[in-house]
Amino acid sequence: MLRRIPIRSLLVFWLFVLSAVAFLDRTNISIAGIAIRNELRIDDIRLGWIFSAFLLGYAAFQVPGGWLACRFGPRRILAAGVLWWGVFTALTTVASPRLAGALWIVILLRFSLGAGEAVMYPSSNQFVAQWIPVSERGRANGWIFAGVGAGAGLSIPILAWLISSHGWRASFWFSAVLGIAAGLIWYAISRDTPEEHPLVSAGELRHIQATRVVEPAAAATPQRPLSADIFNRNVLALTLSYFAFGYVAWNFFSWFYIYLAEARGLNLKSDAFFSMLPFIAMTVCCLAGGSISDRISQRIGLRAGRCGIGVVAFALTAVFLAVGSQAHGLYSAGVILAGGAGALYLSQSSFWAVSADLGADRSGLVSGVMNMGCQIGAAATASLTPYLATRFGWITAFLFTAAIAVSGGIFWLFVDPRPAHLRDVTGPPEPLADSPR
Repeated sequence: MLRRIPIRSLLVFWLFVLSAVAFLDRTNISIAGIAIRNELRIDDIRLGWIFSAFLLGYAAFQVPGGWLACRFGPRRILAAGVLWWGVFTALTTVASPRLAGALWIVILLRFSLGAGEAVMYPSSNQFVAQWIPVSERGRANGWIFAGVGAGAGLSIPILAWLISSHGWRASFWFSAVLGIAAGLIWYAISRDTPEEHPLVSAGELRHIQATRVVEPAAAATPQRPLSADIFNRNVLALTLSYFAFGYVAWNFFSWFYIYLAEARGLNLKSDAFFSMLPFIAMTVCCLAGGSISDRISQRIGLRAGRCGIGVVAFALTAVFLAVGSQAHGLYSAGVILAGGAGALYLSQSSFWAVSADLGADRSGLVSGVMNMGCQIGAAATASLTPYLATRFGWITAFLFTAAIAVSGGIFWLFVDPRPAHLRDVTGPPEPLADSPR
């Protein structure tokens, strides 16, 4: 049975697992946030500093992480990264009001954790560029990033139970051990390229080699300088749009749990499932978005399949946020806002499929630049959202987030998803709706 499953599919599934563990490790701080805030005797603004510290470390090391994935391969770099973030997750448990400078020590630990996790998605995108045919990249990235919703969503009941039963430190030890085990398994089962993997069949290898690039190598232009792959309109537009994505998404990862508890009066022990809704929606829509993107790309064209999905997803997100923030009922507000989270994640696989197509053998580096923008947006929301909510109210905070979502959709209009050598040959970008290919 297992021998009939392509090796690339098994490895994509394990990247889904690593993605889930990564978000378990990074969102446990928001679930434990109330307990940590009370123990350290800090306010929400300073708790936001702790949230932001992770994101700043994560953003700062996106490009170095992408370079490392290109230079040393996703197998070693991902395994090392998972071990790194497992150690720093465990070290977070030293936080105590009896420890001098406890707030700043936690901030430093979270920054270091972010630096280690920075290799996760540039490395996975380097894997996708080497292992996954172009026609499967939307679905592959859909699965990888479905781990985001799965990890963040499943962490709520599991970690909430651990925190209530054994204290907040138990949730960090659980996350650390799980992460280290997953990283060791990845190192054992993966290889950097399909040519190196002993279990890849001859048929699967021929299929990957024939379809992992958009055009045969003979059609490509001579080697392009590094600056041409990074400093261009497409990467800039992707990065700015992904900044908006990060800002919106981290409203859910950092503040949704606290918003439901303190602004809406949700009982987190009895209604933990309700707080999972945004992350369930993210998981389902991430998988659906990847599949839809691949189908539209094959039938109409890459620009419709990748960019069109991005525009529609951000527009729907803005509508859900604007309406949900003003709903009067607790459950109606939560469900509508969860719809915004799901709509946003319809676009997730498009970002990474396009960066893999544009970057080719440098996809780790290109996606690192793009993801740096996302994490800067995430760091901004970690501190700006509590400020807006405290100063002007939660409705204003969510309306501002909706405006950011609109800008994210606009930036997709400036993206041409075709690789550089095809743009050079065929000229201006195709319209969002083109004739079938």
